[in-house]
Amino acid sequence: MKPEMMLAAVLVPILGGITIPLIPFKKRNHMAVYTETIVVLTSLLVMGLLVNRPAEAMPIVRFVNNLSLSLRIDGLSMVFAGLVAALWPLATLYSFEYMKHEKHEKPFFMFYTVTYGVTLGIAFAEDMLTMYFFYELLTMVTVPLVLHTLTREAILASRKYLYYSLGGAAFAFLGLICLLVYGSTLDFTFGGVLDASITQGHYRNQLLLIYVIAFCGFGVKAAVCPFNSWLPQAGVAPTPVTALLHAVAVVKAGAFAIMRLTWYSFGPDFIKGTWAQNVVMGIVIFTIVYGCSRALKETHLKRRLAYSTISNLSYILFGVCIMTPAGLVGALSHMIFHAVIKITSFFCVGAVMYKTEKQYVHEIDGFGRKMPVTFGIFTVSALALMGVPGLAGFISKWNLATAAVTSENGLAYVGIGALLISALLTAIYMLTIVMRAFFPAKGSRVSVPEGTKDPNWLMLLPLILFAAATILFGLHSAPIVRFFARIAEGSL
Repeated sequence: MKPEMMLAAVLVPILGGITIPLIPFKKRNHMAVYTETIVVLTSLLVMGLLVNRPAEAMPIVRFVNNLSLSLRIDGLSMVFAGLVAALWPLATLYSFEYMKHEKHEKPFFMFYTVTYGVTLGIAFAEDMLTMYFFYELLTMVTVPLVLHTLTREAILASRKYLYYSLGGAAFAFLGLICLLVYGSTLDFTFGGVLDASITQGHYRNQLLLIYVIAFCGFGVKAAVCPFNSWLPQAGVAPTPVTALLHAVAVVKAGAFAIMRLTWYSFGPDFIKGTWAQNVVMGIVIFTIVYGCSRALKETHLKRRLAYSTISNLSYILFGVCIMTPAGLVGALSHMIFHAVIKITSFFCVGAVMYKTEKQYVHEIDGFGRKMPVTFGIFTVSALALMGVPGLAGFISKWNLATAAVTSENGLAYVGIGALLISALLTAIYMLTIVMRAFFPAKGSRVSVPEGTKDPNWLMLLPLILFAAATILFGLHSAPIVRFFARIAEGSL
């Protein structure tokens, strides 16, 4: 396909989303059809681009010297863009039913659709400057989504999200400047772009320090400790937004940016075996255990899943920090599989909240018998998140553990222990929900609202497809893992 199609894929949802409040739709269904059409067309365009990648880059704006905003698709772009393009149409379909009883639908779907285009801009960015531009823009277009309900909690949550994101972006900007001064180019190049004479010289430790700072900056969106408190608070937003934040766009954009920073800018050979690798790996190992520990304690359904996300995002970063091709394969595996699993979990919880207005674990006793499809699918996602063989979560965790064992890095072995502890705690905090829903304790107060039942097909269809994908990836993951291996070898 022509390079211009990359720009079209970014602009169609942005411009289409902006026009939603401007069109006087006579019926709500008309707006839904218009929005879904934009999203589906964008996804079809993205899939066409991934199947038939343009050979050249697409310059958008050229500044001075080698500074420009431009788009290009490589192997890593294909993974992130493919994930977003596959999940967004189904997430939008789910949103139509969920938002039926919410106010300000037009602004919601405007920002929801625009976010799609901005996320594709991050995926298709040819260089660090372009990615940074869309990364900042992602913050701007998602703040109104967190703010949507306009309650006091939403205002405080959106304010914290904004402050954290801008602060993280300031740290990441130092990495951009460092690459501009000491790198041969800002373009993403597999293996890194730093000048070899500088990396071995007097400035080596300073460069490593800048890498750690930039890692933490991009790590704000990836919710690494201690920059993760914004994520559970953002759960006040409508469920389609929290699923978007926790599974697809925002947090995965942070993980994606760290992959770019580590493997395509600073380079793993420069960082591997240094104190900087130990620092960032120590941060993500701690975050893995911290996130699932907090999830175990949390009783609010969405916040429990939020802390689970904090833990699982650091699984991805753990694979990146191993800094071997096998580690990158594990990271890419978990980025894709966790997205499918976690969006399933959030949408199941959202369906419960939509039908019953219950938000806490102790309030769902006996609900599984009234909502068997919803909680059956939630059980599949819970087992997958635990890492049960035959489901997608097992594949990615196996890839990560294998990479850690073969890395010959002592701290990576500690990471394996963190993965095992996390798996145990995940089993406890996820199966607690399942058991209470299907098998409430004897003598407990089972108070299921009258008329409680599974939601309609607009919500159930995405859930069924996500659950099927979780099982399919678990049983037949070899082709996609081989694709990840080609990316990790630098051949894509």
